Amino acid sequence: MKAYVVDTNVAVVANGAADHATPDCVLSCLDWIERVRKNGIILLDSAQLILKEYMNHLSLSGQPGAGDAFMKWVWVNQANPRCCEQVPITPNPSDENDIKEFPDDPNLQGFDPSDRKFVAVALISRKNPQVLNAVDTDWWNFRRVLRKYGVRIVFLCPDMMEGHR
Repeated sequence: MKAYVVDTNVAVVANGAADHATPDCVLSCLDWIERVRKNGIILLDSAQLILKEYMNHLSLSGQPGAGDAFMKWVWVNQANPRCCEQVPITPNPSDENDIKEFPDDPNLQGFDPSDRKFVAVALISRKNPQVLNAVDTDWWNFRRVLRKYGVRIVFLCPDMMEGHR
């Protein structure tokens, strides 16, 4: 079973809540979150930072959108080892975006601090996960440096990265 780290923007786009996302991008996100739910394992962090971020942008009720349904599925299955794995990470108590397991590399200094938890989870997991990204160009801008550390990113909406190539 494949393992995935799912950036929040994937579920937000699946909800139709990203005005700049193309219809093809929305369809891609819908397809991938269904793929994760049916045939994958989602990776979360032991500090629950990813779950907190999901809850800030998605509805725990599972409605009205597909991204909200994904949120509910994650919530219900967070302790189910067939669907989810909790990966231990170490956030700084005074700044939860400062994650010990994030690479200490000056070339990553400008990487979005709020996305560092996703990178840390991908690096610490032994499942060699793919990180799913929809519209966040930060992942595109730092893809080469992240790849150097073994982070495997799947760009669900490559057309959204056009201006950043």
